[in-house]
Amino acid sequence: MGDLVSEEDLARARKDPAFRQRLLAESLDRLLDALNRMRRSGNNSPEAAQLIREGVDLAVALADRLHRVGGPTRAA
Repeated sequence: MGDLVSEEDLARARKDPAFRQRLLAESLDRLLDALNRMRRSGNNSPEAAQLIREGVDLAVALADRLHRVGGPTRAA
C-alpha cells in the first residue's frame, strides 16, 4: 500500500485536526485502491477473499471515523 504512516505523522495527527482528517482520507484512498487491485487480480482463493473482507471492514471503520470528524468520503 505504499508508504506507511510514520510515528511523526501520528503525533502530528493527534494535535492537528485538519492533518488528521487528511491522513484518514489519504489512508482510505490507498486502502480502496489496494482492495480494487486485489479484486481485479482474479485471485479467488479463500485467503484472498478473507483479506478483502478484512480490508472492507477496515475501510468502513476509516470512513466512519472520517464522517465523525466531518471529512470527505470517496465513492469506490
